Amino acid sequence: MTQRRTEGAEGASPEVEKLTEQHCWELLRHAEIGRLAVWVENHPEIFPVNFAVDQGALIFRTAEGTKASAALGDSAVALETDGPDAESGTAWSVVVKGRAEQITETADLMDTVRLPLFPWQGGEKGKFIRIVPTEVTGRRFPIVSPEWWRTPLQDVPHAAEE
Repeated sequence: MTQRRTEGAEGASPEVEKLTEQHCWELLRHAEIGRLAVWVENHPEIFPVNFAVDQGALIFRTAEGTKASAALGDSAVALETDGPDAESGTAWSVVVKGRAEQITETADLMDTVRLPLFPWQGGEKGKFIRIVPTEVTGRRFPIVSPEWWRTPLQDVPHAAEE
């Protein structure tokens, strides 16, 4: 089956569905891994983080280092997570933009340690950081067959790699 490439006025496929903020939060509650984007010196850096949703914010734990310093600096942060929905043949992506703050109040820390935060990497992860959102956006779109991207040049013989 050949699929036709169609694009809307802004270059996006017309099948892209903009998700409501409420739907984004539902997806965030079931996601475990995201990519944290921070500004380090004069360039962006991206770190994978395990996170949990707690009272309208995202929480992750980390150690001292570049990620923590940059997240807690003066610049805004963003966290992106995504995934496929095999039943519907779609994929989704959610982006949370906001400010990061370290959780230091005893009562807040006691609530936070109960969250299902399980970093993949071992070691000291004593900093709990909250991302307070200023913007939450998401989209859902159909997953296309790899054949959709095939070009005539892919079947042309070429020199062997050395």
